[in-house]
Amino acid sequence: MEPIKPPAPAPAAPPEARLHFLDYWRVIRIRKAIIITVFLITAIIATAVTFILPESYSSTAKIKVENDGGIIQGMSTPASTQFGYDPFFIQTTFEIMQSQLVLSNVISTMNLNDVWGKKYFNGETLKTTETLEILKGRMALAPVRNTKLIAITVYSDDKNEAAALANQIATAYQNYRVSNLRKTVESGLNALMAKYLEESNILETIQTNVDYMRSSMKIIDDATSMSPTPSLEKDELRRINETMLEDRKRYMEQQEKLNSLKAINESNPNKLRDVLPNLVADSELSSMLSQLHEAQRNMAGKVVDYNATNNLNVVRIQKLIDTLDQQINDRIAGILAGLETELGTTRASLNSLSNQVATAKTMDFENATKFQPYYAEKRKLLELGDSHKMLGLKITALITDMEIPTTSMVQLTDAAEPGKVPVKPNKPVNIILGLIFGLVMGIGLAFFIEYLDTSVKTIDDVERTFQAPVLGVIPQNIGYLLEEGAESKHAEAYRVLRTNLLFSRQDEKLNTIVIVSAGAGEGKSTTTINLATVFSQAGNRVLIVDSDLRRPTLHKLFKVANNLGLTNYLLKQNTLVEIVQTTQVPNLDFMASGKLPNSAMGILGSAQMKEMITELKQRYDFIFFDSPPILGVSDASILASEVDLVMQVIQYRRYPQPMTIRAKQMIEKVGGNFVGMVLNNINMSQDEGYYYYSGYYHDYYYSRTPSEQEADAKAGKGDTDISP
Repeated sequence: MEPIKPPAPAPAAPPEARLHFLDYWRVIRIRKAIIITVFLITAIIATAVTFILPESYSSTAKIKVENDGGIIQGMSTPASTQFGYDPFFIQTTFEIMQSQLVLSNVISTMNLNDVWGKKYFNGETLKTTETLEILKGRMALAPVRNTKLIAITVYSDDKNEAAALANQIATAYQNYRVSNLRKTVESGLNALMAKYLEESNILETIQTNVDYMRSSMKIIDDATSMSPTPSLEKDELRRINETMLEDRKRYMEQQEKLNSLKAINESNPNKLRDVLPNLVADSELSSMLSQLHEAQRNMAGKVVDYNATNNLNVVRIQKLIDTLDQQINDRIAGILAGLETELGTTRASLNSLSNQVATAKTMDFENATKFQPYYAEKRKLLELGDSHKMLGLKITALITDMEIPTTSMVQLTDAAEPGKVPVKPNKPVNIILGLIFGLVMGIGLAFFIEYLDTSVKTIDDVERTFQAPVLGVIPQNIGYLLEEGAESKHAEAYRVLRTNLLFSRQDEKLNTIVIVSAGAGEGKSTTTINLATVFSQAGNRVLIVDSDLRRPTLHKLFKVANNLGLTNYLLKQNTLVEIVQTTQVPNLDFMASGKLPNSAMGILGSAQMKEMITELKQRYDFIFFDSPPILGVSDASILASEVDLVMQVIQYRRYPQPMTIRAKQMIEKVGGNFVGMVLNNINMSQDEGYYYYSGYYHDYYYSRTPSEQEADAKAGKGDTDISP
């Protein structure tokens, strides 16, 4: 039982392709014929068209444009719109200038229907709409930066006509604005006049009602009064209110003082005698209190001196004291009664003032209710009168506006003058643009073709797409080393290929090599002969086997007959000694294909073929098999499975990459030992990227004289292996 083989590892993803600047330069150099052709064609066409196009002159008129509004500012135009600037105003002006309302006047004034009909349409009178489209196509409008100016530019093959058209368009737009404003003002004036008459009738009716109510109600008021006259004037009412505040304050103070004195009198009458003089200014009470205090001091002294209560002096003093006490008590009672009276007087005054204000308010309220209809009608009369007066002022302003010229809305600042030189076509600019466009088109087409071309172009394409090494790079237009000899300038490319091939072998016993290609014409046979020649020049015994049984060609290159060859041996008609032929190159033998059999596949896959390969491996150091295209027939696949090494030749920029990938997959499918690829027919002068691989030997050998090359060859330097 055979052991189970582990699954093969998944192939690594190819690295991402990144274009270098040199890759773009390479595409330009390779496709330079296309670029130059497109460039020249475009340049010639641009130049021819530039000189064929009719010349055109331009003239420009500049006008200053203002927003719509009354000419007398502050009368019919609100202040907020006098100096305002609408950001859409310029674009709106452009549309109006190009409208039929303006341009139709230009067409009729200059009779463009007939003039242009005779000039451009064989005398046929044009319709206004047709002339309008032509005129719009010839005019250009542009604002002058940071100004209110608009430039009107007109193009024509007649310089005088261009100037006349530009000036006429400016005039037509000016007339349109003036006419449009007059119509607007007249329409507004008529509406305001109707409103004015209507308000006049209403005012007359209201005035009659006001006069009637004033007479019937016997109302006396001035023209500006909007309410009944109050019972109390403002000054009188303010005085009464101030008096009430003072009386109320005084009443509170008096009441507080009286209550305090009463409380003291009830609790301690004697204490009242001490407090009252400080609260109430009364000279008589103060005198009595002084006399009492003096009598009391005398009484105290007499009692001490006489020590008798019946003493005449003591009795007299005591009587005086009693009399003063009674007088003081009476005086205090009188003062308290006076305070009571004063408090009542203040209360009566306060009540009187309050009643007076309340009565006035009541009367005013009654009058306001009674006369309210009158004053409401009067207020309505005044308000409507103010509005009516403003309406009259506005009508007057509009009438004034209509009498003043309104051309200041649109002013012609710079009239158009006939151009001195034509502005179209701009020959230098057109030719330069044609050259630039042609160059861009040529380069774009070159890269587009390069994009569509999926063939092999660089070594990076091979290594990235096929995941295979490049063993050699063969330049373009290489001949056969059989004819050129060992000192051929092309030999070094094959020496590099030989060296890389030898290093690619894993075993020195692997010496049978088949060289295949995906399609015909990729240089497979040339590579086989030249590589075998290089091996033989290095001292190896080499055999070339022409195994292309379908279309054999190698015998023609060696100038030998094709009567005897591989097929004769495989059919056991001849021996190896009989079919192998020597060549003019030392150590190099050749085996032709022989006569073509009916079934080549059966012969190449026979045991006799395998025996022949085994025997040749013992006789020769290297055996090279030239096979048919691997995608054309199955012969190459059979050979790939029978020999030691398989090498694939790729023609530079010939076949699509999928075709080459399919060929490599077929080699691997039959078990062939694939060692690498050879890029053939490289144009070194265009693809500078290949210099590293094969340009060195080119410069080395081409830059030396024949005598130097011969000396180096004798010294053994000419066969130096160079590998990338």
